[in-house]
Amino acid sequence: MLETVDMSLTLDKEAYEIELVKYQVALFALGYQVYVQKRPVLMVFEGWDAAGKGGAIKRVTEKLDPRGYVVYPIAAPKGDDATHHYLWRFWRRLPEVGQIAIFDRSWYGRVMVERIEGFCTEAEWKRAYREINQFERQLVDYGTILFKFWIHITKEEQLARFEQRSDDRLRSWKLTDEDWRNREKWDQYETAVDDMIVKTSTISAPWTVVEGNSKYYARIKVLKTLVDKLSQELDYDPFVAHAAPNVEKKDTKKKKDHKEKKGKK
Repeated sequence: MLETVDMSLTLDKEAYEIELVKYQVALFALGYQVYVQKRPVLMVFEGWDAAGKGGAIKRVTEKLDPRGYVVYPIAAPKGDDATHHYLWRFWRRLPEVGQIAIFDRSWYGRVMVERIEGFCTEAEWKRAYREINQFERQLVDYGTILFKFWIHITKEEQLARFEQRSDDRLRSWKLTDEDWRNREKWDQYETAVDDMIVKTSTISAPWTVVEGNSKYYARIKVLKTLVDKLSQELDYDPFVAHAAPNVEKKDTKKKKDHKEKKGKK
């Protein structure tokens, strides 16, 4: 799967800034419709270390009403979360109707990190594909609008970003020894990701693979995917909705000018 992704796709800064504003404004309008129509929305972000998940999430939430969404950064389970079935901690964090929940990493850790690092048995992670598909199908059948993003970068691009973080005092905290250890197992993770996409990309809950070597391109693709699907699910076109008031204002102004001219005569 990953070998077929075109990693040469890019977007220049000028086009990025135009598209960013366009889709963020549209997403703001759709976020309000999520609240009005009482639909739960769930966004899952997965990807390589340093792929740009945090940057993409930041652009998604930048113009949203902060009362309408929550972001969950997912790490190793602790406390009560570690004593239950691995899906339990996600069930209890699902969005309410009219709300958006964003997961920075998710239940897919079961078939990636836990599989590679031996935190679960082979039988458990193999069974997880079926469990996850059933879990997501239940969410969609309930009315949840579900997005799943895998942000993909090349091994060479990851190394370049690691080195940039290492040299940047403001971002060096984001680079850990675990990141370097995971990089050494790149081939194993690549196999696991391929299996994950093939076995859990269903009609009701498909994966969107994002070409992430260009951060600008990746962010816009994420935003466009969100806007397109939300527009369809909510039966609401944010671009037309924003254009309509302007048309109305122009018509009102014409009528006003016509009345003034008529009055002068």
